[in-house]
Amino acid sequence: MSDQPAPSSPIPPMGPNGQPAAPLQLNIQYTRDLSFEVPGAPEIFVTLREQPRVDLSLDVQARPVQGQNNVFEVSLQIRADAKAGETPCFIAELAYCGVFTVNVGQEMLEPVLLVECPRILFPFARNILADVTRDGGFPPVLLQPIDFVALWQSRRAQGQQVGTA
Repeated sequence: MSDQPAPSSPIPPMGPNGQPAAPLQLNIQYTRDLSFEVPGAPEIFVTLREQPRVDLSLDVQARPVQGQNNVFEVSLQIRADAKAGETPCFIAELAYCGVFTVNVGQEMLEPVLLVECPRILFPFARNILADVTRDGGFPPVLLQPIDFVALWQSRRAQGQQVGTA
């Protein structure tokens, strides 16, 4: 009889080759929606005398893919509203997604989907937003790195406040 305690974690899922499945696998990534609008064109290009102020919003959403075990779609949703004074310059909206196979315990699922998966997608979404704003005739919007841990913790804190209200 052994004095060693039994392992507390379940046996990891097995892949098709009999080896343990990877905890996180990116299956595909894609642009689900991309919109770029210049409401004041062409006049905005003639009258613009200052660097536009860009207001950004970012959201992360995750949902299971129907009919698939451990497969989730994670979506980074970014909106950039640019104004010079009160004059709108452009509106850019991007939904950039990835389909991931996730083989982790239930207690780790949320942070993997809302922190690790967006970290993988972010550089690609950042590049698309920079290209579309530059190609639209404006300086490229270069997103600074996002702290997805802080974003996830903030979202959890808001959810707990709503739950206790």
